[in-house]
Amino acid sequence: MDRPTDDYGTRPPDPARLDPAVLGALLARHGWRRRGGAAGRYARWTPPDGAAGTSLLVPHDRRFPDSAELLAEAVAALERSGTPSAREVLVALAVPSDEVRLEREVPEGGPGGARWDAQEQLRAAARALLTAGALGRCARAGYYGARYQRRAEAFLGQVLVGPAPSGRHLAAFVPVAAGRPVAAGLQRALHAARDATDYQRATGGLDAFDAAVGLGVCHELAQALIALVRGAESVRISLAWAPAAGPPPGCAARPEPVAFSPGDLPALQQAARRYVRAEPSLPVRVTGTVVRLRRERPDGPGVVRLRVLAGADVGQVRVALGDGDYRTAGQAHLAGLPVRVSGRLESRGGFRRITGARDVAPVAADPADRDRLLKALWDGSGEAGEGGFGDGGHGCGTAPPDV
Repeated sequence: MDRPTDDYGTRPPDPARLDPAVLGALLARHGWRRRGGAAGRYARWTPPDGAAGTSLLVPHDRRFPDSAELLAEAVAALERSGTPSAREVLVALAVPSDEVRLEREVPEGGPGGARWDAQEQLRAAARALLTAGALGRCARAGYYGARYQRRAEAFLGQVLVGPAPSGRHLAAFVPVAAGRPVAAGLQRALHAARDATDYQRATGGLDAFDAAVGLGVCHELAQALIALVRGAESVRISLAWAPAAGPPPGCAARPEPVAFSPGDLPALQQAARRYVRAEPSLPVRVTGTVVRLRRERPDGPGVVRLRVLAGADVGQVRVALGDGDYRTAGQAHLAGLPVRVSGRLESRGGFRRITGARDVAPVAADPADRDRLLKALWDGSGEAGEGGFGDGGHGCGTAPPDV
């Protein structure tokens, strides 16, 4: 999600394919002011900050001979403009996107370092918020932990994000083609979280948060809101649909913004803890490659880490095994074969551990699959960030201490 803050990592839009109505809608959304123009032919727009020398002539439609020329001149003027909103208009034109806008009211007068911290806090919270939206698209749960993280990361890689001046404002552009369901789900989840918070503050009960899980509210969303609100006087989250695509079915054309304040923190914190406690462990049958083995003595029980190939929506899991099963896993590792194990994927620790392991057995693979797995193991399949265990042991680039 982190792209260059000056150009957002996008190419300029093609004026030949530009819809004047979409350009006009985006200019109005970003505060540009219409200053008249020939009725039915074109409109003149000036930037919200009143910058001298910047004026756009936008045709009403493409019927007139000079429409293409006017649109090309308007795009060129936006590229030259130093107005921040001009860059955001260009991004929305280049990649039809739903805009998620975050606004934080933070105390004035902080030192430069404090402003830098506020920017980082806003960016991290925005990433967490969009991650929660992506997780809600995968499945409904009160607590996800490490589940579906690879899918969420793949989604975030397509999101464009702008600068966060003084940690007060940030715009994220969610491409319609890849992220419309995520944006729509996030909008519903935010309103559900607001309603559940109001209910808790009025009654002291958390029942509304339980019901809100079906609308996408979860531990991760609550934590993102907590990060946004902490240290701020208020937070406002708004969403605007891409003009080229219009609103999704069942959603308002102009969704109401959602606001949170420090007074909401106790309710959100209680809900976040409740979601973790309430989410049950899951029975699983996982197939994975062994990427780490560890035990204290040459015989006896040990711990292995598996890179999950099938059976669970996590990147890696840690499994405690008895002596015989540990040896089976070690032999499969040396042979370049995956293993299959049954047990329960524990919610404690973020769904990164299987308990009650049983039925440990290597999985037969044809020569092509075996070569591919061996290459993945020796190329460093235990990449950082896919499991987050941080324990000691031996990776797959070295032989295990005992088998």
